[in-house]
Amino acid sequence: MSWIVIVAMSILVFFNRYLFLEPRIGLKLPHPIQRMLHYSAPCLLTAMCVPVIFYDAQQFRPLFNNAYLYAALATSVFYLTTKRLLASAIFGFIIFYLLFYWVFAN
Repeated sequence: MSWIVIVAMSILVFFNRYLFLEPRIGLKLPHPIQRMLHYSAPCLLTAMCVPVIFYDAQQFRPLFNNAYLYAALATSVFYLTTKRLLASAIFGFIIFYLLFYWVFAN
């Protein structure tokens, strides 16, 4: 049963993406929907990152010793000043490692 569901969902996702990415088909979304979809990546990233930054299991992380929060803020500032995505990700990993294992280590 689960393999049937996995294969069916894979086929559904493939054809759903294929219809919009294949240039010979010519299927285009209306401009307002295209404009709304520009917000989907930041919304998805926010929905994934906020619980990791602010919650530990079912508890709220304290803000004064939250390595996740400080690394996220430092990475955001670094990206806003440099506009280099890969460098920002590497910078964020380094800052998080230093904070988590050296500064806030118990």
